[in-house]
Amino acid sequence: MKLLEGKVAVITGAARGIGKAIAMKFASEGADVAFTDLVIDDNAKATEAEIAAYGVRAKGYASNAANYDDTHNVIAKIMKDFGRIDVLVNNAGITRDGLMMRMDEKQWDMVINVNLKSAFNFIHAVTPIMMRQKGGSIINMASVVGVSGNAGQANYSASKAGMIGLAKSIAKELGSRGIRANAIAPGFIITDMTAQLTEEVRDAWAKLIPLRRGGTPEDVANVATFLASDLSSYVTGQVIHCCGGMNT
Repeated sequence: MKLLEGKVAVITGAARGIGKAIAMKFASEGADVAFTDLVIDDNAKATEAEIAAYGVRAKGYASNAANYDDTHNVIAKIMKDFGRIDVLVNNAGITRDGLMMRMDEKQWDMVINVNLKSAFNFIHAVTPIMMRQKGGSIINMASVVGVSGNAGQANYSASKAGMIGLAKSIAKELGSRGIRANAIAPGFIITDMTAQLTEEVRDAWAKLIPLRRGGTPEDVANVATFLASDLSSYVTGQVIHCCGGMNT
């Protein structure tokens, strides 16, 4: 039997990058996948088809994760289409980097709303569902900079630290209902965004990592699969670093 057979997973911001890798891995392990993105364009439709190719149900939904009403409406649509929600992965996120003295209010608010408020929105929407089902796994996509901080990323680091605190608090609140909540803290992951960096910058990053390489979205997806599955049934309130030893 596959690790996620019979489970329904909701993944935010999953049309590309780490979110897409998680969706694909979940599908390969038998999960039906509902994913959200700001718009369901041709790229998102292609992702939907790739997920469905594993023989599972898959559907993409247009949703502004930072909007409370939008989030509750899309969860209602997912419940109508899929009938249950067993796993929530809060992956939607953006960066708007800049030194604090030059950062404007818009840069701060955008990152906090998309990265952190979105997680609140989705957790708030799925909690009654998981409570009725007497179980569920919530996974917040944090970052090593949410633990260590990073110059020029005060907004992003704060949002990811918030994701960690949110997961730990939800774990304490909902553990008695069989609902687990954990966070993943990726390090330097090779994505479309980091691929735009120069080779010199990427090599400099690699020297800071004990494993001497950047991670892949699939590396993060493997950790998410563990947390979504019953293999982690006694794991909650934890932060799992997926960083090649970078943050040890």
